This record gives sequence, C-alpha cells and structure tokens, in this order.
Amino acid sequence: MEKIRLEIIGLSSSQSQTGSFALVLGEVNGNRRLPIIIGMFEAQAIAIEIEKVIPNRPMTHDLFKSFALSFHFIVEEIVISDLKEGVFFAKIICSDGIKNIEIDARPSDAIAIGLRFDVPIYSYETIMSEAGIVLNDDMEDEMDEDEEDEDEDNLEEASVTSNKPDSGFTGKEDQIKNMSLDQLQAMLDDAIDKEDYEKAARVRDEMNKRN
Repeated sequence: MEKIRLEIIGLSSSQSQTGSFALVLGEVNGNRRLPIIIGMFEAQAIAIEIEKVIPNRPMTHDLFKSFALSFHFIVEEIVISDLKEGVFFAKIICSDGIKNIEIDARPSDAIAIGLRFDVPIYSYETIMSEAGIVLNDDMEDEMDEDEEDEDEDNLEEASVTSNKPDSGFTGKEDQIKNMSLDQLQAMLDDAIDKEDYEKAARVRDEMNKRN
C-alpha cells in the first residue's frame, strides 16, 4: 500500500476543552490536512522538540530514545496506520540493522518519538480519503499566513504544563451526536472555512462513526 508523507503544520489549542490540542498534519505536496486531537502532555512533548528546548530532566519520549539507542535500535519512520470509529492508530517502525519491528502506539506518542529521531511521518490514502480535510488554494494561502502568527503562541502554550482542570467539551459533544448528517456536514464546512481544526476533527470523527 502506497504511503503518503505528512508534515507537522501546527498545534492549535482547544477553545472548548482545556488541556487539549489539535495536531494538524499536512500532506507533503498536497492540499489535505489531517487534524488529530491530542492531550496537553503529548502536545508539550512535541512542542519542546520542535522548539529544541532541553528540559532539566529527560521526558518519557527522550527516555525511549536513550533506551532504544543503548540497545542499538533506531526509529526509521512513523506511520499513521489505521482509523477505527474516529480513533487513530500509529506504528513506530524500528530497526536493529538486521530486521524491522513495528511497535503499536498512539499517533501523538509516535510523532513525539519520531521528531526525536528526525524521521518522516506517513499515512495511507484510505485514511487521508476518510479523515483528511481538503483545502482549496485560497484557504491554504490564508491558513499559511495565519499559522505564521499563531503557531509560535500555540507552541509556547503547549510547552508549559497546564494545571487547569479539564472542563470537558461543555455539552457540545452531546449536541453533535444529536445532529443529522446534513447538519454535521454544514458544521464541518463552516469549521474548515474558519480554520477551526479542533472542531472540524470532532465533527469529522462523529460523521465517521455513523458511516
């Protein structure tokens, strides 16, 4: 199965759920975006590595790298491998120089580890077709301009551990569940127009559950 290479476009902080972020992956040489909702800790681990911040003590993903290298294993690539009922799955492809080993992982953990090994991120056409959000040229240009202004603030926010309690989705998930597919599609289109990828991801996941 042919793989599609992805790159990290940005981290968007959640406006509806404290402690959550939308990790936005973009298709290299393409116009599709794959938003994945992740937690604060994973967002922090990704942001710290992107910004090349060196923590006082090794984080869990740094420990994984040290452990792997100590036993002469390297990570070769990260693959967003599956999507089931709105939940993404990933694999960390490792090698000891003789054989390859696939390790199941959450996409957020896999990407945080992949960044530390500086390896490519991939997915499959089936996943991009089902969960990818297509941007037209005008939307892509506007998003690129906005990301330059917003990404630095989002990365800074993600790199600081939050002690705020999780407020939940404040009833909006129940509201989404009660909507028709036509209403969900209209909400998805509106979220994409406003570049609210966290909302778009939640609506998309609800739609996928019904298909």
